[in-house]
Amino acid sequence: MMHTDILIVGCGVSGLYCALNLPKEKKIVVLTSREAQKSDSFLAQGGICVLPDEEDYPSFYEDTMRAGHYENNPDSVEIMIRSSREVIRSLEDFGVCFEKENGRFLYTREGAHSRPRILFHADETGKEITSHLLEAAKSRQNITLIENFTMVDLVCRGNSCSGIIGRDAGGSYQSILADYTVLATGGIGGLFRHSTNYRHLTGDALALALKYRIQLQNIDYIQIHPTTLYTNKEGRRFLISESVRGEGAVLLDAAGKRFVDELQPRDVVAKAIFEQMKKEGSEHVWLCLAPIAQEKIKSHFPHIYQHCLQEGYDITRQNIPVVPAQHYFMGGIAVDRCSKSSMERLYAVGETACNGVHGKNRLASNSLLESLVFAGRAARQIAAQYEKAENYSAPKVDAEHYAHCREEYGQLVLNAIEREKGSHEQH
Repeated sequence: MMHTDILIVGCGVSGLYCALNLPKEKKIVVLTSREAQKSDSFLAQGGICVLPDEEDYPSFYEDTMRAGHYENNPDSVEIMIRSSREVIRSLEDFGVCFEKENGRFLYTREGAHSRPRILFHADETGKEITSHLLEAAKSRQNITLIENFTMVDLVCRGNSCSGIIGRDAGGSYQSILADYTVLATGGIGGLFRHSTNYRHLTGDALALALKYRIQLQNIDYIQIHPTTLYTNKEGRRFLISESVRGEGAVLLDAAGKRFVDELQPRDVVAKAIFEQMKKEGSEHVWLCLAPIAQEKIKSHFPHIYQHCLQEGYDITRQNIPVVPAQHYFMGGIAVDRCSKSSMERLYAVGETACNGVHGKNRLASNSLLESLVFAGRAARQIAAQYEKAENYSAPKVDAEHYAHCREEYGQLVLNAIEREKGSHEQH
């Protein structure tokens, strides 16, 4: 058994940023079920949205709401946009570098954005941000990072969370008790055959929320990304960033003809691709990067260029086969504007949480921003309202009881998604 002040489950951008914004005198433990670098945050390619100037606020707000089919929470959207420049300044303080020209930020544009407002670092923005946050967290004496430790249960007293039960790399189970617990466990891509997510992201936090009747929201709102590299190989799908289309790439059918406006919201483009594939009886469509200068492809999208080259495609000369795949989870554990869940002393941040920012469909490159903004707000509220929990003994852990829990949790989540989907369809 272990005791800490604050426990954070997950070490993507939301978990790390939350830890780094908590008071340095608090003892913090950050857990991850795999190696620290294997979070989806490292995979984010396109960039991070920011409000470039006050004139852009109305269009940024409208773009976010329109992409989300106006099911977004307006307050959450306003908080995210208004906090964006402060977050970018904070990231730069941690050493994050965004592309600049003559000392000024360069902005790119992606689908459903009315103007360029996305900061980027080549085509590995997520890696640039997350690696610096991870380095900063490792340097803090009050933060302990534990890798290969998998959460299997919550420790609860009534409607109050006191920590978690988990399995370490050796297969042993133990409890970690905490005054406050923050769930930052990511998405649900591991539950799907085709996904851009790491396979170990299977919605465990959602299953535990179902188990303990913690409020959930819109768990059937699952985003399909229009363009991933088509392959017959097993494992997660390689994302072809939205910003490739934002810079001019076009989608072509089997006859080499353009069939859709590539800069529409993701769900609209993905639907058009599925319809085209059905019409042709094909397993993919084609993405043509010919409208983009070769030099720009290699400088702006070096990671995509190299990966496709390894797969046998030179994107400066060839079209590449692409297919939609599960990408992002807009629903999750229902939280308020400071990321607190319906259970006391329990917060949720990042993709596993739902504060209503994204509505029914996420606007491209809002994910990193939303995760950082609301993780920071969670940290500040915990610090402001901090109270020690009552002394509590950890429950006895029955290893046999948890032997197959993750498979059961996955099915529990999928069943709940289907029920929610049916409920939305009826209304």
